[in-house]
Amino acid sequence: MDTRNPLGEFLRARREMTSPALAGLLWSGHRRTPGLRREEVAQLSGVSADYYRRLEQGRERHPSAQVVNALARALGLNPEEAAHLHRLAGAPREPVRRGGGVPVGASLLRLMDGWLDTPALILDRRLDVLAGNRLGNALFAGMLQQGETNLVRFIFLNPGARDFYPDWERVARSGLAALRADSGDLMNDPRLTGLIDELSLKSPEFRTLWARHDVRGKAHETKRFNHPQVGELTLTYDSFTVDNASHQQLVVYQAEPGSASRQALALLGAVEADLPALPATPTR
Repeated sequence: MDTRNPLGEFLRARREMTSPALAGLLWSGHRRTPGLRREEVAQLSGVSADYYRRLEQGRERHPSAQVVNALARALGLNPEEAAHLHRLAGAPREPVRRGGGVPVGASLLRLMDGWLDTPALILDRRLDVLAGNRLGNALFAGMLQQGETNLVRFIFLNPGARDFYPDWERVARSGLAALRADSGDLMNDPRLTGLIDELSLKSPEFRTLWARHDVRGKAHETKRFNHPQVGELTLTYDSFTVDNASHQQLVVYQAEPGSASRQALALLGAVEADLPALPATPTR
């Protein structure tokens, strides 16, 4: 019997983070419940309080698209969060594969290997690193050389992550929001649930941030790194969907032309020039 309730957990988390004022409600006196009450969400969504209660409790798991849209409006969800809610309320888009799924294509690996000045990684929906070019492997060498291939596990369980990411808390929030966005219909995947269970057990910070149910996919962002070999870098990344592979994304990092970070990347490339650019294969 499946005891997990991702739809209800998401609804409750977003309800408790939605202020009555934001929802257009007037109130007076003390409120024991943070955010909105269940009855208020039901009223704003046009459903009965009993039906909404069943949604949060997991006794009803497949509301109609119309109800999901109404709930998204009531909770003030942005388009990405609303899409996540639709995924939680529906069937998986395709059967979940165990293990690493579709391997990275040889032509994509050749393309990445030609980018001598640009770090690049291929990630799956669990944020496992499936492959990296020479400079991408060098940028994340502190993680990959320890046999770790999952970015989220590295962020929360590896003590070196807080030195590697000067803005650790922002990176942690962003990583979990991306994991939510990419894996909303993978919640019955043993590898994903195993990762979540492990991190929930070992990291109080993970438990706190995961309970927020933030949703935001990887698209474009600026990150700071403190690399043990070349020092601090400020890089922007862009994420691209790999159309001919199942749920893979290409993440490309760049430094501003003429910047100190661009020089540091060039130095990193020279330091790592003799190392082979081998794909990183998930080990868990």
